[in-house]
Amino acid sequence: MRFDDDWMSRADDRILEHLSERGPDTPKEMADSGCVRFSRQHINQRCKKLVTYGLLVHLENGVYDITRDGKQYLDGELDARDLEAK
Repeated sequence: MRFDDDWMSRADDRILEHLSERGPDTPKEMADSGCVRFSRQHINQRCKKLVTYGLLVHLENGVYDITRDGKQYLDGELDARDLEAK
């Protein structure tokens, strides 16, 4: 069971799942894949938010990847309510 928080949106789990399964990717590629059914702009906004809470890392050139904390959240081992924005 995953433990999300009020700052999270429906897109966040889809983004984290996509990056966990497929590896580093851009918001455009996530939107084009059909797996993350949100606009590129919304995905980009959510990726930036997930970075501030340590669930994603921004590599470069708009490419994001999931962190260890992100994987633990997906596995139900980390409660997002315990995370603080950086």
